[in-house]
Amino acid sequence: MPPSLLPARRFLSLYLPNWPTDYLKRVEPGLAAAPLVLYERIKGGLRLAAVDAAAAQGGLRIGQNLADARALLPGLVVREIDRPLLAAAFADFADWHSNASPLVAVLDDISAFGDLVLDITGVAHLFGGEAPMLRLLLSRLRALGYTVAGAIASTIGGAWAVSHFGRSQVVADDALTQVLDTLPVAALRLDDSQVAGLTQMGLTQLGHVRPRPRKPLQARFGLSLLTRLDQAYGQQQERLNPRLPLAERHAERRFADPIGLLDDVLMTTRDLAIQLGLRLEGEGLGGQAFHLFLYRVDHKVMTLSVNSARLTRDPDHISALFNNRAERLAGEYDPGFGIDMIRLAVSSVGSLDATQLGAFADDGGTADLDQLQDRMSSRLGPMAVLRTQLLASHIPERAARLVPALAASAAPDEAPGPPLLRPLRLLPVPEPVAINAEVPDGLPASMIWRRVSYRITKAAGPERLGAEWWRSGQRLDLLPLPPPPEPAPEKPGTLPAPPPVLLQRFDAEAGTRDYYRIEDAQGRRFWIFRNGLYAPGTSPAWYLHGLFA
Repeated sequence: MPPSLLPARRFLSLYLPNWPTDYLKRVEPGLAAAPLVLYERIKGGLRLAAVDAAAAQGGLRIGQNLADARALLPGLVVREIDRPLLAAAFADFADWHSNASPLVAVLDDISAFGDLVLDITGVAHLFGGEAPMLRLLLSRLRALGYTVAGAIASTIGGAWAVSHFGRSQVVADDALTQVLDTLPVAALRLDDSQVAGLTQMGLTQLGHVRPRPRKPLQARFGLSLLTRLDQAYGQQQERLNPRLPLAERHAERRFADPIGLLDDVLMTTRDLAIQLGLRLEGEGLGGQAFHLFLYRVDHKVMTLSVNSARLTRDPDHISALFNNRAERLAGEYDPGFGIDMIRLAVSSVGSLDATQLGAFADDGGTADLDQLQDRMSSRLGPMAVLRTQLLASHIPERAARLVPALAASAAPDEAPGPPLLRPLRLLPVPEPVAINAEVPDGLPASMIWRRVSYRITKAAGPERLGAEWWRSGQRLDLLPLPPPPEPAPEKPGTLPAPPPVLLQRFDAEAGTRDYYRIEDAQGRRFWIFRNGLYAPGTSPAWYLHGLFA
């Protein structure tokens, strides 16, 4: 095979063969006293789906009939397997390993739980090298009661194969081919039929499969065999699908002794915010989303996220957001047996120029207002603090809406028009009123609203608002053509005239409003409008839409 041209990367694979039973024993310590098996209903019978180490030593195996298992081990503890629960718990377990590498994925080719892969490229030096890092991860999992094996290699498939079918080791780049050649064909993550077919042909090891002609292998076993083979040997790249998004900019702190108090967590968060702010300042960036990861010693991760209305790198503001959010979650805070690492990450970054500080700073107070809205949203909830957002519409009830204060402000699509005299308060829904006018199109003389009569002394208007044709749902359709007239006698050498095409016109008077500003004898001012125009046999309706202060 030609040498790989892919960039050199390193992957660490962790294999937990007894994850279902080991996890249940940690959740319920009383289950560790006797052999434990999990069963499920397969083809109308109860079959073993997972066995612990003690049950395996007693001769039990996955797929065995439950009645036979009870006969072999009378003191057997039996539970029904809950695969969704185990998959969710293993996903949280995978997130906990992000304290070793930011890129952690669950390999679910064989099962939804049991296999983890970490991309440790550029990370191993923090643990003293690849071998000490592997020993650390294996030792801490074994201390928690898990049966685990691991391996480090330059490919995901290679690391997975060695962790499953070889001893725990670090495989160098130049030794990967030699190590993989000695492993069984099941190390390629193939299905049972493919493994059985290769075994029948006498191809029991990867070293037997690799030099074989590729076209016959593809014709008999499918393209997946060649894909897995190339991925394991590094001839084809296999992409990692990490559980958590990669946060390139973060700050973290590890503790020699675990901490548990919420005040200590918040104090550490402020220190990390200072470090992260200095890094963002050096890069000329700011962030809007900040994430706090609390890694507990019992392989669980607590995540807390806050958002800012505008780009920021102010450590005081970032720490204040987490302090306010922590007040809401104080009753749910559970450090377990302690927290041994805290990480503060930032996402949604953007360019943020340096600002003038001190006596000559002038931002009109908008920064203080945004920070106040951020803190209130963190304390009360994002939907509890709203603000007005202008929209591109000249219809009053459509020109603005309430949005969360943390939402990015959007300018209207069209340029602002001339200043208009509008009331500050609008009714939720325009209310009908009775209007008397000297002439149909004249100014109002009196009004009856909510059974109260008002004598109009002053009035100004109208301000005409046409219907928004793009919201009407109408479309321009071709009308049926009228019957053609009798053709006129054509002159020699002339072409006949094309038939006329009539288009349906939009009705500009549909929904037209005429707004008036009126004032009664007591000085109360109202904003009313007439919906529609006067026409023979029709009388348009009047509505009260707002009140002037």
